[in-house]
Amino acid sequence: MRALVTGAGGFLGQYLVEQLVARGDRVRTLARGDYPALARLGVETVRADLRDRATTIDACADIDVVFHAAGVAGIWGPWEHYYGINYLGTENVIQGCRQYRVPRLVYTSSPSVTFDGTAQEGVDESAPYPDRWLCHYPHTKALGEQAVLTANSDELLTCALRPHLIWGPRDQHLIPRLIERARSGSLRRVGDGANHVDMVYVENAASAHLQAAEALKPGSPVAGRAYFISQGEPVNCWNWIDEILGLAGLPPVRRSISLAAAWRVGAVLEMGYRLLGRTSEPRMTRFLAAQLGTSHYFDISRARRDFGYEAKISTAEGMQRLAASLAGSVSRPTAHRTR
Repeated sequence: MRALVTGAGGFLGQYLVEQLVARGDRVRTLARGDYPALARLGVETVRADLRDRATTIDACADIDVVFHAAGVAGIWGPWEHYYGINYLGTENVIQGCRQYRVPRLVYTSSPSVTFDGTAQEGVDESAPYPDRWLCHYPHTKALGEQAVLTANSDELLTCALRPHLIWGPRDQHLIPRLIERARSGSLRRVGDGANHVDMVYVENAASAHLQAAEALKPGSPVAGRAYFISQGEPVNCWNWIDEILGLAGLPPVRRSISLAAAWRVGAVLEMGYRLLGRTSEPRMTRFLAAQLGTSHYFDISRARRDFGYEAKISTAEGMQRLAASLAGSVSRPTAHRTR
């Protein structure tokens, strides 16, 4: 199989490339930066921003399947940045698939495309897009997802996967930020600590993409549909965070703030940052408060039924692998989260 992986320099993207190479597939990557790890894998590399329409389109030439994992994540920043990469960049990928007759496209979406700030407990893919958006990331990811699913046809079969809280070794976003905040003394438990969340080990998230691509055939139920992806076993959010901190040699979170108070703080900070024109990320936003203080876990029955998804690496085994990766030193967080 000839595969293109966008965002190949990102956390999920690198694991996707590794699994494809291990299968013997021919891989081309599209990423903003220069990643020596990709070069060591012997794959073809294209360096470009998704907003570079011509280069993005041409990267789809002579490809059998595109794994569109690139995007910009975060809870703060200008609309134009998120819209340009997460939506317009996705439109460029779709156009590339059409122009070069790529038969399959798998899009990496997010469960946050259905999140309106309230608890989500066991919801499935029938959950609608919200009427309000708490930040630009889920809004623009939803626009990208809709564009991909709408593009599904006999000539271009598409689907979207929504992996939740991807974690594991080599993460440069979620786990490093938790550790940094804990070390600085700024991490607070939001809510009563009873909320449960879904998450997914990174290798499981990557293998789900390969399974979905294999199932994308004419007449398949996968074509034109979105799927939640997780470990399939929700965990107590704050117990899990404490466990991660323990792996880094840090004590559990002791201080807390109510969800209502965190929401108010986030609203005030958002307003203040906008008035002052600040581009740095606030310590708290309404989206972050709701994510940390409410339950959000999902029914993954559709993925199990339609393309046989299962979490091959258990949460316990994943935590052991994470512990080994943190044993020497903890990666420092990166401020740049565009893949």
